[in-house]
Amino acid sequence: MLTKWVKVRACFIFVVTALALTVESAHIFQGDGSDEAGFVPPPPRKEIPPPPASVTGGETFIPYPPPPAAPMSRSEKKNPPKPPTMFVKMMSQYDERDWNARPNDLNNLLKSLKSIADVDYEFEVKSFADVDADPDNNPILYRSGHYHWSLDATEKAKLREFLLKGGTIVLNAGMGSKPFYDSAVKVLNEVFPEAPVQRLSPDHPIFHSYYELDKVGYRPGVRTVHKGNDAWLEGVTIDCRTVAIISRFGMEVGWDPLEDDNIIAYTPESAQQLGMNIMTYATAMRTWMVENVKKTKFEDAKQVSTAGSMNIAQVMYGEDGGWKTRHVGLSVLLSQYNQRTGAPVKFTTKEMRLTDPALLDSPIIYLTGHETFSLTAAEVTALRNYLNSGGLLIAEACCGRKAFDVAFRKVMAEVLPGTPFNTLRQGHSLFKVPNDITTLQITPALQKAHNNAPAIPPNILTMETDGNTAVIYSPVGMAGAWELSPNKYCGSYLEDDAIKLGVNILIYGATR
Repeated sequence: MLTKWVKVRACFIFVVTALALTVESAHIFQGDGSDEAGFVPPPPRKEIPPPPASVTGGETFIPYPPPPAAPMSRSEKKNPPKPPTMFVKMMSQYDERDWNARPNDLNNLLKSLKSIADVDYEFEVKSFADVDADPDNNPILYRSGHYHWSLDATEKAKLREFLLKGGTIVLNAGMGSKPFYDSAVKVLNEVFPEAPVQRLSPDHPIFHSYYELDKVGYRPGVRTVHKGNDAWLEGVTIDCRTVAIISRFGMEVGWDPLEDDNIIAYTPESAQQLGMNIMTYATAMRTWMVENVKKTKFEDAKQVSTAGSMNIAQVMYGEDGGWKTRHVGLSVLLSQYNQRTGAPVKFTTKEMRLTDPALLDSPIIYLTGHETFSLTAAEVTALRNYLNSGGLLIAEACCGRKAFDVAFRKVMAEVLPGTPFNTLRQGHSLFKVPNDITTLQITPALQKAHNNAPAIPPNILTMETDGNTAVIYSPVGMAGAWELSPNKYCGSYLEDDAIKLGVNILIYGATR
């Protein structure tokens, strides 16, 4: 009889365990995305206590109690100052398996930062509701997940405010789980409809801020969705600062290692290096943002005379908002043009598509960007007609970015086939009026490419149609300096020299 009872009990335990494992593998929550293609469930792990509300980057989780506390005598050393809180690890509406599947991910990354770069930061664990909209109190948010990520309208407004004030958010698709990635893209596109998520090109400073990451290592599981060796990060960029970063493939299983080649993730070494670069970039850009906030303000057209005005249209292209890298740079330049030359300028700059019939009403158009781009066949034809009709295109690679430079040269080869770029030589009239320019000071980032020279001759290229200058192009950045705040990764002229060159370009364009 006892043997029969033991068998029944064992059978009952087996059934309960099987049901529990079924629930564990399904992870079904209402609307969580676990029934969608590309869903990767969190890995099973030993149950551990949840992380404390505040964790220092130099600590690690200890599964056993610490030694008993002893009273501190007056002669004993005091505890060192608490490191500053830089990161917040965000919880989700689901259970801990979603947002904390690798509980030591951020902690280990911060330990690496302290070990390698001698920088010590603390992180906290919070729900988004508890995150302060003022980034001074929690500058960088980190969220890893496997299920859908969602925010309501009020939360989206809060996130937008947080990011525009100088905060950064890093979103990591846990083990490459596609529902989390898809939802992260969707939420950010709703938060910033004017600057949708786009993939970061290999020359983005985030891939060069600490380690040079032209190539990265992937686990074999990634090959089911990606064949290249370039890092796949996407982001939202506002005023030359990438404020939101999404990793399509898992980084957390490299920071808190999980050995499985089938995981859709980076190799541990590449995950560590990429994490270091992200933290370096985010903290450096945070410092820059704090130092340069409110250096410039938007120029209101109602405050200036528009008599005899010069009207400049900024070219809109694509659907990702990459055409507007700086929000007030062009307005500041026009203001300086007016002050330094006495020529009245219309400050309200237009923003229009190349296919807009009103484009011909603007004698000068301006085009810029950071990333690669292309024009439609209709846009190529419209720009060709505009330039052949006497219009002038002023273009610049914002921040000196190579991705835009390569794309712009390719686009112009389609617009004006067979027309070469000409490099303006020293002494050209563009460099004489109203400012006599021989060399221009450059940012530290650009100095590295010029043997640490503090200044270089101006680098301006032109294209001509029927003997007239139709295109004036700067491969070196200017817009950030026009706003008086080129960031530390920007390949740009410095502020006053960039404005001098910009004013000369406008004078030349108006009198050519």
